[in-house]
Amino acid sequence: MKKVLLLATILCALHSSSQTVFGYWYGSANVNVTASANNYLVELVLQPEKGFVKGVLNYYFKNTFRSLEVKGNYNPGSRELNLYNIPVTYFGSTANMEVDCMMNLRAVLRVAQAGSTLTGKFMGLPENRYVCADITFDLSLNADISKKDSVLKAIREFKETRQVWTPSLDDTLTAVTVVQRKVVNYVVESQFKQREIEISDDIEVDADAVKVDFYDNGEVDGDSVSVFFNNQLLVSSQKLSEKAIHFNLFLDSTRQSNEISMFADNLGSIPPNTALMIIDDGKKKYEIRLTSSLQKNGTVRIRRKKR
Repeated sequence: MKKVLLLATILCALHSSSQTVFGYWYGSANVNVTASANNYLVELVLQPEKGFVKGVLNYYFKNTFRSLEVKGNYNPGSRELNLYNIPVTYFGSTANMEVDCMMNLRAVLRVAQAGSTLTGKFMGLPENRYVCADITFDLSLNADISKKDSVLKAIREFKETRQVWTPSLDDTLTAVTVVQRKVVNYVVESQFKQREIEISDDIEVDADAVKVDFYDNGEVDGDSVSVFFNNQLLVSSQKLSEKAIHFNLFLDSTRQSNEISMFADNLGSIPPNTALMIIDDGKKKYEIRLTSSLQKNGTVRIRRKKR
């Protein structure tokens, strides 16, 4: 009988620990507005305390990086997480006008063998629900860096940050210009096929060719990437920095759409692997934040406008 009770206790403890929201979470968020392609890259560091949850929320939007302290509560029975009074940059803001929406975060924890996820949305406070659209998100747990010491250190050393970054004239200098031709790396090609393609944006351009630049999205932390165009490898193991990896790409007119995919060779010192991609069709520039992990390839779909 004692053995049965001991086993039951151990199983309950294991079950309880599997329901925790403790750790590093990362992913993307999208605005719930028709025809909107506005997206955010999100990182959430959480430490449950007795009766409440505290942590740090980091997100990128357009040319803005925000790092904020967050507090709320978590119900292990319903697996529901709530964080309150979070200033989120309004999706309609431009580089010259940054407006905050005060929002609450509500998410549900899902646990599976493939990994844990937090799925939910940012919702405007009652007084601005009709102005600030909901922002849905899907975050994955990074088990590799969800160590107690790492989480406690991130929260202990937190400093609220707001940074606005736009490439300067010096930043437009290229670290490397890549010729559009297929290169061979069997290891990278095999791993690329095993990872999920995640469409980060879908744009229409008014040209048969585009210029594409990749920069490190924020702090240069050793991110290394390989880039695929229509599933063909164009360059492998290139370090992202404040200098661009530059491509001149001719679109394939026989395809309904063309795809540029970023394969993460590593995660740098600040996971996941993130980049700022600028696509120029000669008339308009598109700034897109891409994120890739060891499970997903961040991808942008390009369509040629009908003439």
